[in-house]
Amino acid sequence: MNTSIYPCLWFDNQAQEAANYYCNIFPNSKIISSNPMAVIFELKGERFMGLNGGPSFKFNEAVSFVISCETQADIDYYWEKLTQNGEEGKCGWLKDQYGVSWQVVPAMMGQWMNNPEKAPKVMYAFMQMKKLNIEKLMQASS
Repeated sequence: MNTSIYPCLWFDNQAQEAANYYCNIFPNSKIISSNPMAVIFELKGERFMGLNGGPSFKFNEAVSFVISCETQADIDYYWEKLTQNGEEGKCGWLKDQYGVSWQVVPAMMGQWMNNPEKAPKVMYAFMQMKKLNIEKLMQASS
């Protein structure tokens, strides 16, 4: 059985616009197919579908996409691009201009949070931040 799972993002009527927006932000991204109802696109090799479903449903924080970043420059880049016309949240969370929630986090976050000695200090530090700062989190983890 050869199946795949990918998210479908329900937009009012901006699926193509949103797909272009995301493809311009994420390297190695492309539109695969498009019609007036839906657009299939890839962001860094991960497939998404944008659906022009109308105004019935809105995005909320119950679903977010995590961007795992190796460097502070990567965090800064994605934070700047995705909060432009969007809104900053706390703890590395943000909403883009379409209301889609993202978490922009250091790749090391999982290791820090899985260490019982480091997790409380790191958690306290990142709870004080909006955009996460790798250097400050590393200091908190030591």
